[in-house]
Amino acid sequence: MNWMWLKFAVQNTLRNRRRSLVTVTIAALGTAAILLAGGFALFTYESLAEAQARESGHLVIGKPEQFVKDEETPLQYGLDDVAKLRAQLLADSQVRAVLPRVDFSGLVSNGDKSVVMIGLGVEPDAEFSVKGPFLTITEGEVLSNGANGSKGPEIMLGDALARNLKVKPGSSLTLLASTTEGSLNAMDVTVKAVFSTGVPEVDKRLIYTDIATSQKLLNTQKVSSLGIFLSRMEHTEGAQARISSAAPQLKVLTWEEKAVFYRAVHDLYNRIFGALGLIIGVIVVFVVTNAMSMAIIERTREIGTLRAMGTLPRQLLRTLSLEGMVLGGVGAIVGILVALAVSIFLYTANIQMPPPPGRSVGYPLYVNIHAVLYIGTGLLMVALTMLASAFVARKTVHMPVVDALAHT
Repeated sequence: MNWMWLKFAVQNTLRNRRRSLVTVTIAALGTAAILLAGGFALFTYESLAEAQARESGHLVIGKPEQFVKDEETPLQYGLDDVAKLRAQLLADSQVRAVLPRVDFSGLVSNGDKSVVMIGLGVEPDAEFSVKGPFLTITEGEVLSNGANGSKGPEIMLGDALARNLKVKPGSSLTLLASTTEGSLNAMDVTVKAVFSTGVPEVDKRLIYTDIATSQKLLNTQKVSSLGIFLSRMEHTEGAQARISSAAPQLKVLTWEEKAVFYRAVHDLYNRIFGALGLIIGVIVVFVVTNAMSMAIIERTREIGTLRAMGTLPRQLLRTLSLEGMVLGGVGAIVGILVALAVSIFLYTANIQMPPPPGRSVGYPLYVNIHAVLYIGTGLLMVALTMLASAFVARKTVHMPVVDALAHT
């Protein structure tokens, strides 16, 4: 019996093929638009999450004051005995690497001009092998461990800072910073490379050096924090709980707690694409409602005849709802196929988006294909069209038989 009603619904949608085609087209375009917008949002979330985890580590461990207080002197809340702590962390099977980091600031001078700098002390070999290509080297060669031979300490600096100081690889500079005791210290360094992060404001200030050089400049053996890189992103919460219980005197933050920009974009996109999905849903409902209203008005006498022959109102309501399901289902399937085709095309076409505000480089335009998003959107489209059809038909199917037969 159910298949018979479905067959009737399909045949009824074919009565006015032009109207049905318009309805299916709107449903397909709405489905494709929701899937493409949602896939782009998911790609953006994933890219920002990976970028933040690559920059800071899946987890960041340090003293609690390091994350909530301003230091009066460099590394006031830095970590001691880092080697022992790293060994404990690396004993965890899910920990892939532990990278120390020294944050400092001061002045960099070419002898004629001094510029404010933001410095990062890292272990170069581990830093660039674990994180991958997160910097674009425009001149020179990347830092490496134990490369401070006869040339002395070496640094890498942002391209905007290099232009400001008129230096290139091989040039000499002087770093000036406050030590942990509050006195000033200076160190002559050689430029090893010039890089770009893609953020002009960062490139005006940022320098990289090795841990030993930064600690010597600050006259300390401490580090600011440790970045913990896990084997998988999904292990973050579990690893945080284990490490926090093993080192209760320290604070362990996840990459998301450090990702202010990620949270801001996530909230913004949720509102934008949520509103877009709502608007598209309303448009589809109105189109289906209009199509079904016209169909029901044309078939009022037919509905009255079926009622006179003993067809129950709920059976008629079911049939008309199935008509909406057929229109919405076909539209959803077509929309899913269109979204899949566009998504696959974008993965192969290498189309670049323009640089976002505050950056100097663009990024590839991809749209994620997520099974839950596709299934959920398809079911939602079918449900909306069924409800719209049932809402329009409810009054007519309960109309007195005599009135329905006399309708013109």
